[in-house]
Amino acid sequence: MKLIIAEKPDQGAKLASPFKNKKQQGYIEILPNDTFPKGALITWAVGHVCELVPPEEYDPGLKKWSLGSLPILPDKFKHRVTPSKAKQFQVIKSLLKRSDVDEIVHAGDAGREGEYIVRIAVQLSGVNKPMKRLWISSLTPKAVEQGFLNLKDEQETRSLYYEAVSRSCADWLVGMNGSRVYSLLFQRRGIREVFSTGRVQSPTLALIAAREKEILNFKPELFWELKAKFFMKDTLYEGTWFHGEQSRFSSRDEAENVRSNCEHKLAAVKEIETERKEFQPPQLFTLSSLQALANQIYKYSPQNCLNALQQLYLEGYISYPRSDSAYVTPEEAKQFPDILSKLSHQDTFKQYFPLPIQSIANNKRFVNAAKVSDHYAIIPTEVVPQLSRLKPDERNLYQLIVKRLIAAHYDKAIIDYSRLITIVGEKETFLTKGKLIVQEGWRKVLYDQDSKEDAEMDVLPPLEQGDTGTVEELLVKEGKTQAPKRYTEGQLITLMKTAGKHLEDAELEKILEKTEGLGTEATRAGIISVLKDRKYIEVKKNMVYATSKGMMLVDALGDSILASAEMTAKWEQRLHEVGQGKASPQSFMEQARKLSQKIIDEAIQNSSKWAFTAKSLETTVQPKKMNKGSDSLGLGPCPKCKAQVLDTGYAYSCSAKPGCNFSFSKKVLGKAITETQIKRFLEKGKTNFIKGFKKGEKTFEAALFWKEEEGKVGFEFRSKSLS
Repeated sequence: MKLIIAEKPDQGAKLASPFKNKKQQGYIEILPNDTFPKGALITWAVGHVCELVPPEEYDPGLKKWSLGSLPILPDKFKHRVTPSKAKQFQVIKSLLKRSDVDEIVHAGDAGREGEYIVRIAVQLSGVNKPMKRLWISSLTPKAVEQGFLNLKDEQETRSLYYEAVSRSCADWLVGMNGSRVYSLLFQRRGIREVFSTGRVQSPTLALIAAREKEILNFKPELFWELKAKFFMKDTLYEGTWFHGEQSRFSSRDEAENVRSNCEHKLAAVKEIETERKEFQPPQLFTLSSLQALANQIYKYSPQNCLNALQQLYLEGYISYPRSDSAYVTPEEAKQFPDILSKLSHQDTFKQYFPLPIQSIANNKRFVNAAKVSDHYAIIPTEVVPQLSRLKPDERNLYQLIVKRLIAAHYDKAIIDYSRLITIVGEKETFLTKGKLIVQEGWRKVLYDQDSKEDAEMDVLPPLEQGDTGTVEELLVKEGKTQAPKRYTEGQLITLMKTAGKHLEDAELEKILEKTEGLGTEATRAGIISVLKDRKYIEVKKNMVYATSKGMMLVDALGDSILASAEMTAKWEQRLHEVGQGKASPQSFMEQARKLSQKIIDEAIQNSSKWAFTAKSLETTVQPKKMNKGSDSLGLGPCPKCKAQVLDTGYAYSCSAKPGCNFSFSKKVLGKAITETQIKRFLEKGKTNFIKGFKKGEKTFEAALFWKEEEGKVGFEFRSKSLS
């Protein structure tokens, strides 16, 4: 009998849905059928059911933070069962050990992280049985059944596991050592906060801080423009003065001088130029391009966008969302006519049918197997939902995905861009821009993607070279240069993906282009969330601001390799080679250990030049009452992973984020939880009895305690316990 291990409970349910099955506690039993003659069992992890152990499990002395103990370089990395997920791990382990289970089917997400999550769980169970790999990019019944009939040998994807575990261990080294050394060095200057660093988060923060500095250092300058209105052939139109590349004056006197020279002068059409441009339909969506567009149109944060896409995927409505490819293979393209036929019956999409182009199977802009790696582009599946039943964000994202596919079956858009040059007094020239849509093409389907400048263009007046007329009005307008704008969250996603553009080294730029910049499609949203959680950035009205804490860390990092896109470029290249089986994971890890030592040395050396003190963090919430004379930080050990818990201003949170998600709100059911109470909770496992909790109209007294088995906080009453 086969044991199928999925990555998440919802995914497990979807894999079981095409077959008759019985739900059990923590797993599903598939009854015998043509695909599984002996039946099968499906269980699941709960995300990362196993995790890397914290430093103190290698050496209890590492529980105390001190410069003398750095760098932390385990000889061999160890994993443990995530405490809050121990119950489900026991289900997996017991099923793996069943005598009637003779084969494992790895059914995690088809990618690096999926490989890591399931394989580590199997390893920790101590079971060694033959394994096959389910590799599918959608969860429709048809895709699931086909996937089980065409299982891969596990060796085909094993290199991806080596890449994922190497990435995780190397990030652990950089994060643990970098975070400790900078936090301890800051502490020496009276700044008692934990400063989290990371291989991807630090260079991303550096890019945000660089923009913040551009804005802070920007000095606005006044300029003046000269606008004119002309009357020719019963037509009134406007123009803006220009001379060569110059279209602004640096002083009002200059502008007024030209204005007076143009008064009462004859105006004539000197030149009319028209350039025809053709625009192909936009490519299909990758996760980053969809996150950027959803943020631009709907202001969805990258993480919220990913969450909604994940739900659409689990329902079987779209293909796997964490894709970095904008292409599909010929096999997927064969499904488009059926998918589009079903979509054509939806009221929302009817207006776009019949399609001008019936098939794009031979269009390399969309269909190219050579450019599909783990997953193809995000596309709708043959399972079409009732749009009215989707949540608003899911509906909006689904419509974007569908329209992008429909637009691919439309003709190119053709637009004529015109420039009319008017000369006044045979000396001064004025420019008028115009636009004429010759062929609407795919623009009929998608929103207006023109720039603001293009959107303001009109069709040029029906004039010819040599036509003459009068100057009806001349106006000098004062303006001021604007500072660079802060990034939106969507632009930040794009910036992370294209960070190679910020490198001066051409070779490294090529590397980053191949490896898709900083982070991966699956991790960028999480990195932005970590930067928010650490109070390094704030998002106000969709604009990303670097906080004083974030700016301080970037200043401290200076030109450290930890903040450079160069390091990320080299790491991503080598990790990619590990995933392809072309590089040794052991060799990569040796380099990561050397890098950790370099990070420590750089931090200590650079700290002698730091000019900031605790006063520099006036706008940042700081934790209170730290033990003087000690390098230890925090309020007590996390009940989940034993790392230190910190006062982050709004909550008491584990310092091991993002690896550990423990967070304790400072206010529970209307009652503020004091530092004394949280310290007792962390030390004893529960608080004293606290009065003043409110639920509805009821006020009650209870102690807060840690429910080890469930990995969450519960209420303990004088007579009984209630979660």
